[in-house]
Amino acid sequence: MSELPVLQVDDLSGGYSVGRPVLHDVAFDVQPGEMVGLIGLNGAGKSTTMKHILGLMTPHQGEIRISGQTRNDQPEQYQSSLAFVPESPLLYEELTVREHLEFAARAYNVDPEAYRERSERLLKLFHMEEKADSLSMHLSKGMKQKVMIMCAFVARPPLYVIDEPFLGLDPLGIRSLLDFMQEMKQNGSSILLSSHILSTIEHYCDRFIVLHRGKVLAQGTLAELGEHIHTPGAGLEQIFYDLVKDGE
Repeated sequence: MSELPVLQVDDLSGGYSVGRPVLHDVAFDVQPGEMVGLIGLNGAGKSTTMKHILGLMTPHQGEIRISGQTRNDQPEQYQSSLAFVPESPLLYEELTVREHLEFAARAYNVDPEAYRERSERLLKLFHMEEKADSLSMHLSKGMKQKVMIMCAFVARPPLYVIDEPFLGLDPLGIRSLLDFMQEMKQNGSSILLSSHILSTIEHYCDRFIVLHRGKVLAQGTLAELGEHIHTPGAGLEQIFYDLVKDGE
């Protein structure tokens, strides 16, 4: 792995109101070719952390770098280096599935040949070939979520920030997404993934960051977290329960 993290978050404090931070000195990194799970209870600060990474919120203090650059240093390079999959799908109602993919590819300056290859593969992988020319207003919630996922993966940036992607997906869609994330990771992409389905991400993430009340309670591999709670071999759900219980 490279010594330079794809994502580096240093001493991040921030929130929606000045003087009332939601996050307190949050620090972690994501290395090239690594999938990191960001886990915590509702209100722990996961989405707020992601909004700061995306540049939607300004830190009260601290710094965020993607491939060594802050958003203030190189705003265009910073934004083009990441793709985001939100918890709730946000689509243009009068664009088709294929038009959404084309729009995303153009935004990231994807080569037309690469776009054709990637889009057709993604449509097949997520079983959306028959819906390719359907308007998004006619899609189910799960299908809309698939479109958001495909738009992110057609771009192929160094970093993916993915917030609760499994909500609304059927079991086949979940498996397709997990397998494709594994493939992207093996090809060198980095993924920061937030999910409450701990039993699933336990087998796919390389490391985990446990957020609680805006602070990092613990971070590391599954084995390292097990050692942290003095329960070697514990599963992620047990580790999370013990950490949060103690954090209360």
